[in-house]
Amino acid sequence: MSTILAQSRLAVALGLAALLPACSAYDSLMGPPAPQLGTPGFVSGFLGGVVSDEPRATLAGREVLSAGGNAADAAVAVGFTLAVTLPSRAGIGGGGACLAFAATAKSVNQGTPEAILFLPSAPPGYGARSDRPAALPLMPRGMFLLHSRYGSRPIETFLGGVEEGARFGVPVSRALARDLAVVAGPLSADPAAREVFLRSGVPLAEGQTLTQPELSATISQMRVNGIGDLYQGGLARRVEVASARIGGPLSLADLRTALPRLTTPLMLSYRNDMIAFLPPPADGGLAAAAAFKTLQQTPGDWNGAMARATGTASVWRQGSGVSVDQLLAAPVTQDYPLPPLPASTSFATLDLNGNAVVCVLTMNNLFGTGRIMPGLGFLAAASPTSVAPPLLSAALAWNDNTKSFRAAVGGTGQAGAPVAVAGAMMNTLVSQQPMPSQVPDPGRANVVACGRYLPRETASCGWAADPREFGLASGGG
Repeated sequence: MSTILAQSRLAVALGLAALLPACSAYDSLMGPPAPQLGTPGFVSGFLGGVVSDEPRATLAGREVLSAGGNAADAAVAVGFTLAVTLPSRAGIGGGGACLAFAATAKSVNQGTPEAILFLPSAPPGYGARSDRPAALPLMPRGMFLLHSRYGSRPIETFLGGVEEGARFGVPVSRALARDLAVVAGPLSADPAAREVFLRSGVPLAEGQTLTQPELSATISQMRVNGIGDLYQGGLARRVEVASARIGGPLSLADLRTALPRLTTPLMLSYRNDMIAFLPPPADGGLAAAAAFKTLQQTPGDWNGAMARATGTASVWRQGSGVSVDQLLAAPVTQDYPLPPLPASTSFATLDLNGNAVVCVLTMNNLFGTGRIMPGLGFLAAASPTSVAPPLLSAALAWNDNTKSFRAAVGGTGQAGAPVAVAGAMMNTLVSQQPMPSQVPDPGRANVVACGRYLPRETASCGWAADPREFGLASGGG
C-alpha cells in the first residue's frame, strides 16, 4: 500500500509540475489574465473619447482612459504630451484654461462645471526689466490643480510616458511642421531652439524625429520631486537663472506666487440644458457666450456672431467698467477690431462615467518668446505685456436636473475662436452630433458630445476633430 501511495503522489506531483510552466495551455482554456488597473485594456467596452490638435497627444489620453483613468487623468496626459509634441502652442512655459465637469450631484462639484484658469501672465512690475518679456509658466500648476481636484490615478504615471517621448524623440506631426515653417527664421536666432527644431539650418519636417533631452530631464525632476519643484524648489532656482539669460527674468518670488485659479464659469441656458463658458480673464469665453446668444436669437447669423464676439471682447479689454452681465444682456453695436492675436490649441476628454474636461492652451505666441530656457529645455511663453493675449475659448453643456454630460467644445483660430465655440456648440446641441458642419473660418473646433447624455446613452456619444486641421479624435466602445 505504501508503495502504491508513493507512486500515486509522485504521479500527481509530476502532473502538477508539467502544468505549471504551460501558461499557453492555461490561457487556451481560461484566457489570459485580465489587465490590471493602470494597464491599457483594463477598461473594456465604452471608454469615452479624446480629441486634440495633435494625434500622439490624443492617443496618450485614450491610453489613460483604457487603463482606468478618468477624464481629468486623460486631460493631464494630453496637456503634458502636447508640451512635447506641439511646443509651438503648448508648453511648460505657457498656460491656459479648462472647464471640468464631474457627473452626478455627489461629485466634487455637485454636477456643475468649474473653471480652472492658469493663463500665462506677467509678473508684477515686469515691463522695464527685460528685452524679451517672458510669462510665468503656469501650465504645470494648472494641470496639477485639475488633477488634484478631479484626478483618480497618480500624476507621476502620466509624466513617465511624456518624459520618455521627450528623451527618445517623437516624429514631427503635420501640425508642428506647419508651425515650424512659419517661424523658422526667428527660432534660428536662439542657439538652444536652433539645436532642437532645426537640422543644418532647415526646420524639421513632418516625420523627422524631435528629441528634447533637457526637457525630458525637467519633466523627470517634476515627476520625482513634484510639480511644486518648478515653483519653489531646485527647478525654480534654475528657472530664475535661465530666464535671466534669455532676456525674460523671472524671480523666485514671481514663481512662488504664480497660482492657478478655481472659479465659476459663465453660464447660459439652452432649452433643457445649461452651458458653461470660460470666464474672464479668459475673455474668449465671454466672447463665445456673446456669440452664442446671437446664434440662439438668429440661427445662422455668423457675421452677427463674429461682430458681437469681437466687439464684446474689445469692450471688455478696454476696461470700460461694463460688467459681464451687461455685455451679455445687450449686443455691442460698435465695431471694435482686435489686434493680431496669438495661436492656441484645444482638447477635450470624456470618460465612461460622463466626467469631462475641455481645455485651451497657449504660449501667447507661436513658440512663445522663441527662446528655450538653457538647461531646462522648455520655451518661455511671451508675456502679455508684449503681445495681445489670446481669446481662450471653450464651453461645456450639461443637464442640470440629471447632472449629466451633453457636449464639450474647444475653439482656436485667433479672433475666430469664440465663434468656433459658439457655432460648434449650437450645431452639436441641435443635431446631437459632434461635428455636423464646419464652423466659419478662421475658427477651428474640437468636440466631444453625447446627444442623449452620459452617463446614460453611450451609443449617443461621439467625438470629432476639426477636419481642416491635423488633429485626431479617438475613443472606444
